[in-house]
Amino acid sequence: MVLPLWVKQVLYVKLKEDMQKHNCVEFLDKSSDKLLALYSPLLTYAGKDELLKKNAGLDANIYTFLKLCSADYTILDISLNMFLTMEETSKYFMFCIEQGYVERPESNEIYAMAGFISGKFKTGEYFQSNKTLSMMQVQEGLSEQKKIDSYGGKHLKFLEVLDTIGLLKEDDYKIIFLLQEEAKKRFVIDYNLVPDAERGYNSEHEKESAEVEALKEENKKLKEKLVQLLHLVKRNV
Repeated sequence: MVLPLWVKQVLYVKLKEDMQKHNCVEFLDKSSDKLLALYSPLLTYAGKDELLKKNAGLDANIYTFLKLCSADYTILDISLNMFLTMEETSKYFMFCIEQGYVERPESNEIYAMAGFISGKFKTGEYFQSNKTLSMMQVQEGLSEQKKIDSYGGKHLKFLEVLDTIGLLKEDDYKIIFLLQEEAKKRFVIDYNLVPDAERGYNSEHEKESAEVEALKEENKKLKEKLVQLLHLVKRNV
């Protein structure tokens, strides 16, 4: 679907305003090679072999994930094809990295974000993985937290301690928690617009008709929200 330029302009302006509201403006300038959603996982030799032979007897969704990776699909495309949340896709991604089926991304940011969104990494591990903090700085924060607790003062969360000792600012970690929360939401578009992967990929676990109807209903609501947004913009022009 190709959107007219004026629609793209309206969407960009509204999205920019929304990102400013949530202190996410810096994400507008982030290069595409550091965005998890635009990353195309690469299969290793072991991954290709497992996809072909299925010796490990993995869940059907894992094989679907590997199949889409072999077709050079991005994390976003995989999520849309499999009707997964970004959190669910990140879990498959991290699992396949750990099992040696998929190569570890060269980008530390992509790897750290996938680990954080999937729940594999805690906050300190995220900032250590993307090289924002060193291992010594993380240890410094933990030591300072224990010291504060031992004095019987107000208990501070780890991130609050890092903020207090000047290693992180609130804006540095507010954004990733917002992303983590948003990653739990399922995004559905018109089924006919999903990249044309093999439709029978999940035949072993056929979707119940009720689930399909629920996805269609969710898709309908998303379309209605877009229409409401456009009407709102017209009124404000």
